[in-house]
Amino acid sequence: MSMTLSQASELAQRIKIEISKAVIGQQQVVHETLIALLAGGNVLIEGVPGLGKTLLVRALANSFSGQFSRIQFTPDLMPADVTGHTLYDMKNSQFNLHKGPVFTHLLLADEINRAPAKTQSALLEVMQERQVTIEGQAHPVPLPFMTLATQNPLEQEGTYPLPEAQLDRFLLKIYIDYPSEKEESLMVTAVTHDQTGDQLDISRVTAVASPETILAMQHLTAEIQVDQSVIDYAVRITRATRQWQGLSLGAGPRGSISLIRAARAQAMLNRREYITPDDIKGIALPVLRHRVGLAPEMELEGYSTDQIINAILEKIEAPRQ
Repeated sequence: MSMTLSQASELAQRIKIEISKAVIGQQQVVHETLIALLAGGNVLIEGVPGLGKTLLVRALANSFSGQFSRIQFTPDLMPADVTGHTLYDMKNSQFNLHKGPVFTHLLLADEINRAPAKTQSALLEVMQERQVTIEGQAHPVPLPFMTLATQNPLEQEGTYPLPEAQLDRFLLKIYIDYPSEKEESLMVTAVTHDQTGDQLDISRVTAVASPETILAMQHLTAEIQVDQSVIDYAVRITRATRQWQGLSLGAGPRGSISLIRAARAQAMLNRREYITPDDIKGIALPVLRHRVGLAPEMELEGYSTDQIINAILEKIEAPRQ
């Protein structure tokens, strides 16, 4: 499917409008989720329950007629519950594949940090390779594929922290916060008007794209020009996290790669055929916040990883445009 950059950018804006028919407020969250979709990446969303994370994923799936699956992660969830399994059919003397919920376009892994490491790691292969191995055989998942994992803040009971290797597989870590007073009023009005139950209505979200058009948009995003000086700038930011005072863990090379991938999507949304240093800055927090670790003394003093990353961005000189 051939598409121009301005057509793709316009379509992305229309998807945003459709999602906002169901998701009231949370503009930043919607914007960053779209960036991950255009960049072909996975997203980790952190926030307390009840802020509309499931609604966001369902509305996004509706906007491009995509398939949607949700897995509720629990301490007793097994890897086969995620990926699927084979069963022997005695009647036909053959093994039949029963595909798990990962065989979809958008996978919502709800409360991923409630499951033990073995089940969390079942998602690793599919997030990275876009395929699932069952009984030694590789099975590709439908494209476009995107995992949107949600986690509760870690101080809540009964949670297992995600290992660094898994966190690194997420292109972005997005924070979802309580809505503003005005947004909350609009939400309460929408939910309580002529309807039973407390579900927000996603039937108003119209499909304005297809899975094929999303793939075409991803290809266009990947072709956006990047000047060597901008690549060097992204690498300098990532490398600075490795020796910055206040950070006990720095970002690896995947941090630099992710900055460029996400900045390309940012440029696409802004109808530009090239990345600027501002694109890198604008996406640095969600790209890097889960790839760095705060030193214990900084945590005790109440600092956040975002504050440290902002300090790094202020210090690293951007190339002249």
